[in-house]
Amino acid sequence: MFRISAPTFSSLAPTFEGDLYFDDSPEHHAMRLLYATDASVYQEKPLAVAIPKTVEDIRRLVQFARQNHTSLIPRAAGTSLAGQVVGGGIVVDCSKYFTGVLEINAAEGWVRVQPGVIRDDLNALLKPHGLMFGPETSTASRAMVGGMIGNNSCGLHSIIWGTTRHHLLEVRAVLSDGAEVTFRRLSRDEFEQKCRGENVVSPLEQKIYQQIRQVLGNPAVQQQIRDGFPKPTITRRNTGYALDALVPFFEQHPDERPSDQSFNFCNLIAGSEGTLCFVTEAKLNLLPLPPQKSALVCAHFSTIRQSLEANLVALEHGCSASELVDDYILQLTKGNIEQAKNRDFVEGDPKAVLMIEFFADTAEEVTRRASALIAALQQQGLGYAYPVLFGTDAVKAWNLRKAGLSIMYNIPGDQKPANVIEDCAVDVRDLPDYIDELDRMAAEKHGLTLEYSAHAGAGELHVLPLINLKSEQGRQQFRDLLADTAALVKKYGGSLSGEHGDGRLRGEFIPFMIGEANFRLVQEVKKSWDPNGIFNPGKIVDTPAMNAFLRYEPDQKTGVPDTIFDFSAEENILNLAEKCSGSGDCRKTAVTGGTMCPSYMVTRRERDTTRARANILRQFLTHSDKPNPFDHEEIKEVMDLCLSCKGCKSECPSSVDISRMKAEFLQHYYDANGIPLRSRLVGNFTKLMSLASLAPWAYNAIYDTPALRRMANRMAGFHPERTMPELGKTTLRQWVKSRPRSASPQKVYLFCDEFTNYNDVEVGMKTVQLLERLGYAVSIPDHLESGRTYLSKGLVRDAQKIATENVRRLKDLITAETPLIGIEPSAILGFRDEYPDLVPQELKADAQHLAKHSLLVEEFIAQEIDKGRIAKTAFTTEKRLIKLHGHCHQKALTSLVPTKRMLSLPENYEVQLIPSGCCGMAGSFGYEKEHYDVSMQVGELVLFPTVRQQPADVLIAAPGTSCRHQIKDGTGRIAKHPAEILFDALT
Repeated sequence: MFRISAPTFSSLAPTFEGDLYFDDSPEHHAMRLLYATDASVYQEKPLAVAIPKTVEDIRRLVQFARQNHTSLIPRAAGTSLAGQVVGGGIVVDCSKYFTGVLEINAAEGWVRVQPGVIRDDLNALLKPHGLMFGPETSTASRAMVGGMIGNNSCGLHSIIWGTTRHHLLEVRAVLSDGAEVTFRRLSRDEFEQKCRGENVVSPLEQKIYQQIRQVLGNPAVQQQIRDGFPKPTITRRNTGYALDALVPFFEQHPDERPSDQSFNFCNLIAGSEGTLCFVTEAKLNLLPLPPQKSALVCAHFSTIRQSLEANLVALEHGCSASELVDDYILQLTKGNIEQAKNRDFVEGDPKAVLMIEFFADTAEEVTRRASALIAALQQQGLGYAYPVLFGTDAVKAWNLRKAGLSIMYNIPGDQKPANVIEDCAVDVRDLPDYIDELDRMAAEKHGLTLEYSAHAGAGELHVLPLINLKSEQGRQQFRDLLADTAALVKKYGGSLSGEHGDGRLRGEFIPFMIGEANFRLVQEVKKSWDPNGIFNPGKIVDTPAMNAFLRYEPDQKTGVPDTIFDFSAEENILNLAEKCSGSGDCRKTAVTGGTMCPSYMVTRRERDTTRARANILRQFLTHSDKPNPFDHEEIKEVMDLCLSCKGCKSECPSSVDISRMKAEFLQHYYDANGIPLRSRLVGNFTKLMSLASLAPWAYNAIYDTPALRRMANRMAGFHPERTMPELGKTTLRQWVKSRPRSASPQKVYLFCDEFTNYNDVEVGMKTVQLLERLGYAVSIPDHLESGRTYLSKGLVRDAQKIATENVRRLKDLITAETPLIGIEPSAILGFRDEYPDLVPQELKADAQHLAKHSLLVEEFIAQEIDKGRIAKTAFTTEKRLIKLHGHCHQKALTSLVPTKRMLSLPENYEVQLIPSGCCGMAGSFGYEKEHYDVSMQVGELVLFPTVRQQPADVLIAAPGTSCRHQIKDGTGRIAKHPAEILFDALT
């Protein structure tokens, strides 16, 4: 591969309609680093990154690669586990612009899409038509059609819905000569016409048809393929190119060939990992939606063997899915914020849970089928508990199962789950014996314990060992385990790859698996389609050693910088960044829902994902040549659009907390480069508001006058169109001091945060009055501001001083009986989230004590309702509908359930959650001139349209001060704090 100069790339740029990154500027260099990895263990910095906008862009790239002796690496969501989209050429990302659903034909049951269409988003669009695209990977919320074709993806329900290959009707692609071609089902006559050069777009198209006829038309070769490829009973088969799927067209005697026998190169393209052509469009077969009623039997077992024997019983009962989760993953879910909510069905500590699903048209029928299975399992002595889940409970259990591979990255230390033998498939009847042998071999020969999950029903368990790939010993162990497993899989006639692909992980073992003669056929196919090696070289054929190009040099010594936050729970900040598995959960869109990651939902750029931010930190913390490894413009570039929403803390299966790492990074970056004036202004919000509160009328006069506001905003670096929250005529502290104290013995302490004290004074007043009317004496203890403004701008040392002082002042005051209650989520939740890791060691226990007893006002009132201390009779019986938008920190660190519980206290109040993620304001983010547009676009994803649709009598509730202000600026509607709404409901 040749090194191509920046000027050469510059000659491509004027005609390229998309985005190109190729030079050594911080922005370009950062992009090349981000695309050096996928979800695998491999890393290789690409020559360039191209994000094409049109098919013509792709054709230009093919021509450029051919002329400059380089390669193109097609990439969609980048969730490949075998290094399929890692390489030294030009990574071509189709996920930003190639996202169109071009045509839906509901009558004929097909859809035409571009390769960047996300599977779950597609199915949301198809649902009103009563149709869906069947293959359902655990990454379906971000997996794209292009990647699913490349890997021949299967998923949870493949035993009834099949693989991508089964549903790939047509492909439109660019060949290595730059010609645009359509592959579809061909009759025998049409196939022969192609071989004769009729109806082809270029000589290369004719050549590939001739080559496949020459090779597969030989009966000896046909038998050789049947003998060497995996058993026909194994539906998940992704070893090499799927030549065995093309053989049936050629093997019949001419006089015995059925008239409808057809040929389709789509069968070969599925699973080819982008090595044969560049797919620009696909026509997919669709399935009817499954029956609306389903039951999920979660059978518990004491051994893995038992669960796999039960799997055979489940298949006999006609289940639609049979998926395994082992004890290791179940234990890890206990410490994961999101998945801890999804494990209520687990009874005791099973070695394995088998999730067995049934579909039917009626609840009675699915219940009958579930009961019949349970009876059969009990009769055979298989299992000890059989909870049956329906509706949302079943969805939660499935979400836990899908998080399995990623959640294992929560393990601290350098030993991590290694995707190396995770994709082997055997005949389902061989699975119990295969797993027994594999388990013994790993333990006895390699000293490894294996963890198991996933597709028992399809004969493929995802098997993960813990290996330290940073060590020479671990790298050798990595290779030796795969070699021994390959021999075992071959013994059972299985496939080394079921759905994750060969890539550069398993490619070198393909000759062993299918035989040298068959592998030569695979090489010939590659050569005929791509004679110059343009498309994704080093995958499937000519792969480097599987333990080369790993993310770390063996036994590399990496110095970890001192940090202000205590990252010891993860060992250090580098280990926290390394917890990112690359699974791409942060690439969800607003269609799927959730909070993570709001900026990506708007920009659809890889650089704006949680994964990218973790990767850029890992790259420089590992490889920086500076004394301060944070002092890199590339990190700042990638962190720029992080809103610090904390969605990643809970929604990322590996709990990679980018918000905290961004704050830490900024402090060290400022140490080297100085603190920007705007950051100082935002951080010192409380001091500035304290001064302004001396003459609130003057402050409000400026910001209520559009011309003056725009001028003031520009001076501060804020967007001129952003309005500012008004100052109260008094402060909350002054108002509370001026009032007589309640004589109630039920005492609570109110944390008077800086936002409520100065700007949302009326919210504070109503909260105090609400608590007093409900029988509580409210006091504001002696404390400082929360420190949230400093944290949001990366002024962590200032925040640390505030946290330390607040803990000192409150530690002897706050108890379970006298809790600390907060109004603004971002302020009070800092006591739970950041404070314990900011204070010195001698105050840690005190900070943790405070964390337990620091509550949102909604949480406190919900608790009191549950204790029977607050009754409905105190409130109106008027009927009202409330639409609730939750604060990001609240969703990440606690729950909206208490807020909904509190607002539902008035008898006829109905509360509906707005399915929004972040509002887009995120503290000062939405004020800043360069971030204003993104901020408003985030609001437009779900929140603004939903609010605009509401009649005037519908109440809009939002606990966060920034959220309420964003709703006002974006829709003109006034949102209220839940405490305000409940106070107004008092009779």
